[in-house]
Amino acid sequence: MQVSIETTSNLERRLTVGVPAERVEVEVNSRLQKAARKAKLPGFRPGKVPLKIMHQRYGAGVRQEVLGEVVSQSFQEAVIQEKLRPAGQPSIEPKSLEPGKDLQYVAIFEVFPDVELVDMKDFPVAKPVAQVKEEDVDNIIEVFRKQQGTWDEVKRPAILTDKVNLNYTGLKDGQEFEGGSAQDSDLELGSGRMISGFEDGIVGMKPEDEKTLELSFPDDYHNEDLKGAAVEFKITLNKILELVPAKIDEELFAKYGVEEGGEERFRQDVSANMARELKNAVEASVKQQVMDALLEAHQSLEVPKALVSQEIKAMRQQMFQQFGGAGNMDLDLEALLPDTMFSENAERRVKLGLVLAEYISSYELRADNEQVSKAIEEIASTYESPQEVIDYYQSNPQQRSSVESKVLEDQVVEKLLAGANITENESSYQDVIGAEKAEA
Repeated sequence: MQVSIETTSNLERRLTVGVPAERVEVEVNSRLQKAARKAKLPGFRPGKVPLKIMHQRYGAGVRQEVLGEVVSQSFQEAVIQEKLRPAGQPSIEPKSLEPGKDLQYVAIFEVFPDVELVDMKDFPVAKPVAQVKEEDVDNIIEVFRKQQGTWDEVKRPAILTDKVNLNYTGLKDGQEFEGGSAQDSDLELGSGRMISGFEDGIVGMKPEDEKTLELSFPDDYHNEDLKGAAVEFKITLNKILELVPAKIDEELFAKYGVEEGGEERFRQDVSANMARELKNAVEASVKQQVMDALLEAHQSLEVPKALVSQEIKAMRQQMFQQFGGAGNMDLDLEALLPDTMFSENAERRVKLGLVLAEYISSYELRADNEQVSKAIEEIASTYESPQEVIDYYQSNPQQRSSVESKVLEDQVVEKLLAGANITENESSYQDVIGAEKAEA
């Protein structure tokens, strides 16, 4: 096998491969001979079809199949011979495929870059420090009460926390516009679901009141016809519902998994869950800063376009599934969710992945079974049936592999933090949790 290589850019390689004709022809003949033993053709006894006839009837198809396999095998042999690390699948350009002549093709592909690790000593990290206080527990319990509360009808004027039922008609230049009207529509005031001024305009109205709101759509509204448009909404308020939080009792405790121990046990469980959430949020904040510092230090690293493209496809499919689109396979995903939506984050992920992989290799890190099992147990502790979650992760290679990757990442972060300049910032539970949600 003859191989020549050309460097066409920092990461792109052009590999010309020549494979002796004999390798292809021998395999084609071997397969046709095997097939002839079982072939049934008119005029011939079963298993007695001449090889010449087999070539005439099936030779072209078998040869095409063999060519594909030989190209794939020889490409792998060539990159091993040349000590190359392809990033993604090659683009194959056939040069000679004629029977009896040597097979020749050109493979164009990118290789993984050589990652030169930058000294990360003394990079700054701001670590938030907070505690779960009694008032924090009170606030969360109040959230639970509202989640389990009921909506009772009232006759007073509407306030910003109410839910209302209303009819409305939207007019632009005196004409109704598409999507601007509804009957018996429920709306939580203060939810921000409607354009600015709509929900605030309902505050103070009473059941059966009518009102016209003069509003404007935002300049960046998704509908071109309504961007920045001045409109009127004619509103009729049908009824007002007031949220009545659930009582702090055994029924509420049971809904959050506390069957015994009353309010004291309930508060203990809530506080423990909040402490776990706080710990995770602090770790996530610190880890994010380490990742940002890694990217900043290695910003000049060039990444293979093929890997970025793969990451974009994975991110697009993930978003599609998150929004419940898995059942509709007829959509043009690339048109619906174009590459530009994901390219920046995809390149960031690929670059981080390459840098982290180099650190893992440099530090000779391993994700042993004990570390992985502990990480899985921490994930499972947030579920009602932890053992089921543990069994799922332990029996699912793909899920277990994702945990192993996280364990290795965390080890890299721990190593880098040992040389970081860490400052501790006093904070509150709400600030730490809120910051994490904002970043997510």
